[in-house]
Amino acid sequence: MQTVAVIDYGMGNLHSVAKALEHVGAGKVLVTSDAAVIREADRVVFPGVGAIRDCMAEIRRLGFDSLVREVSQDRPFLGICVGMQALLEHSEENNGVDCIGLFPGQVRFFGKGLQEDGEHLKVPHMGWNEVSQTIHHPLWHDIPDRARFYFVHSYYIDAGKPAQVVGRGHYGVDFAAALADGSRFAVQFHPEKSHTHGLQLLQNFVAWDGRW
Repeated sequence: MQTVAVIDYGMGNLHSVAKALEHVGAGKVLVTSDAAVIREADRVVFPGVGAIRDCMAEIRRLGFDSLVREVSQDRPFLGICVGMQALLEHSEENNGVDCIGLFPGQVRFFGKGLQEDGEHLKVPHMGWNEVSQTIHHPLWHDIPDRARFYFVHSYYIDAGKPAQVVGRGHYGVDFAAALADGSRFAVQFHPEKSHTHGLQLLQNFVAWDGRW
């Protein structure tokens, strides 16, 4: 039986993610902060919610920045929400925070005066939104283009390498909703809260061999 490690650094909606993975037949799902267990896992999930400053402080304190770089190289790895943002180079949140830097690019604030067609848009961006699949990827299997997923975020990904953007969203501005590079895949939305399409993405992750 394969194992899936959900990295616990105290800043994620971990049990919802774990339950969703179990629901799609992920095998043995371990919510853990044990580096040895994470290294032994067949697949790794890196969730996150909250302020990036606090997240990065815990990630660095636990040595998970180097651990994430290590384990995401040779097995399927999925970053979710702030777990995705932490993989970028830098975030504007909390007066600027350096992140892990696995993906080039910046995490930017939507802004207080965000508008679309003359209408004021609330920040955070909260609720269902379409994701356009810009590049074919195994994790999009059986998910229609422009399927809707559930988002909760005030900051968005401004990707530094367009070829890594496999899904785009729009909320006042275009943003990277999904990034991929080798065995790494990361999403801004919450698949565990996105019903049928979110569960399909997790099922695809469980079956993925880490190549595309």
